[in-house]
Amino acid sequence: MTGSILIVDDDPVQRRLVEAALTKFGHTAIVTDSGAAGLDVLDGPNAREVSVVILDLVMPGLDGIGVLRAMRERAINIPVIVQTAQGGIETVVSAMRHGAFDFVVKPASPDRLQTAISNALKVEAVEDEMKRVSRRRGGGHLTFKDMITRSPAMDRVIRLGQKAAASNIPILIEGESGVGKELVARAIQGSGDRRSKPFVTVNCGAIPDNLVESILFGHEKGSFTGATDKHTGKFVEAHSGTLFLDEIGDLPLDVQVKLLRAVQEGEVDPVGGRSTVKVDIRLISATHRNLLQQVKDGKFREDLFYRLNVYPIFVPPLRDRRDDIPYLVRHFMEKVAPTDPRRRLAGISATALAMLQAYDWPGNIRQLENAVFRASVLAEGDVLTEEEFPQIRAQVEGTVNLGAEPASAIADTVADATLHGDEVADTTGPALSDGGAPARPQPRFGTLRALDERGNVRALADVELEMIKLAIDHYNGQMSEVARRLGIGRSTLYRKLKEYGIDPEAGRVDRLAS
Repeated sequence: MTGSILIVDDDPVQRRLVEAALTKFGHTAIVTDSGAAGLDVLDGPNAREVSVVILDLVMPGLDGIGVLRAMRERAINIPVIVQTAQGGIETVVSAMRHGAFDFVVKPASPDRLQTAISNALKVEAVEDEMKRVSRRRGGGHLTFKDMITRSPAMDRVIRLGQKAAASNIPILIEGESGVGKELVARAIQGSGDRRSKPFVTVNCGAIPDNLVESILFGHEKGSFTGATDKHTGKFVEAHSGTLFLDEIGDLPLDVQVKLLRAVQEGEVDPVGGRSTVKVDIRLISATHRNLLQQVKDGKFREDLFYRLNVYPIFVPPLRDRRDDIPYLVRHFMEKVAPTDPRRRLAGISATALAMLQAYDWPGNIRQLENAVFRASVLAEGDVLTEEEFPQIRAQVEGTVNLGAEPASAIADTVADATLHGDEVADTTGPALSDGGAPARPQPRFGTLRALDERGNVRALADVELEMIKLAIDHYNGQMSEVARRLGIGRSTLYRKLKEYGIDPEAGRVDRLAS
């Protein structure tokens, strides 16, 4: 499988080496020497067809992370293989969080590059097939019964959403990126009387500032340079239906004024137009920002905030609804299955599932979907194991005992789960607690986490306190032995305990304030 590969690297020697390797394997190489030039190839006036991007992380000007961020903002969904001479775990974590598909350390061997590219092309091909299958199926309205959740944390979201669907008031959906805010918005629309009407989405954070007004409200032909045709705008496009404004906190202040009028009066002024246009829409907004704080900082209009925040719904992050992970994993695995009916995954190992539940998922459901999708496409066997999630494993290893259960064990929670509607099949097995809910993975005693929930190295004071507690528990509160093993004096140990607000007379760690 070959394709057009974009190379983005400021090092001319490295560019030549990678280009030679790509040509050898039959790929077409497109070479650029900066992040800005690479973006122009992907999304400029002379953009070209690109299958995979090989991106250097460390470059002057727009660096690799900046390119990844810009690609995400512009919804450019092309697999990116990042490469850098600085191959530390922090670099890997940062790149993967910003959407990188794979990671290679310079100088990468031609075979390693070809493996990464082949995997990327394979995943892209399956993704394209999934889109075609989805288009062929078409139709149908998403409702709250279609939402895959068994978590109590989502009960309030569904309850509020069902009530909102029966009215026409403006809704503000809040939550971190990737938690499923658009899914909630679609469920509201699909459960109301506008279910058969248009549902129009706008990512306000992905539109250049100079085009926001035109895209939202439309423009007349010739109203500005480049306006060669009349454009109706998203408000008019959503007439009689629902308009979903995602990342509304990123709207420029001058556009916020016109948005306020559109919400209040139900009419818009196209750029260059001579008259207003009446619209009838259901407005649902979403943001990952703290809009109230933005109001205080002068970045968001207070009057618009109160117009939008009539009915707020907060969607909790995935780390607060880990019980949903087994069912989401199975659902994402099943999405891949129709693209290759000859090969169907039987499930996921209990060890791999425990690892996924131990991870905090800063990218939330979107990150989980991408991880499961990639693992499902590239898996060699019929069961997903922790080996199919190398980036997640690198961050979780040490906080959960990955060797506690055999890799071949099937996690019954996802093997038997019915994921559509309100019912879930009865499940038993190693991944279930006594009450029938997926068991939370427990850290193995004697291990310390080096990274926090965002993948950053933890503060030394936090690790020190955890080590002292562990030592007190391990040596049954024998403080002289604890001090000796920690390599500090007994008086130093007592002083540190006092600094952390711990009673040294309490003995074992389970009697310490934690």
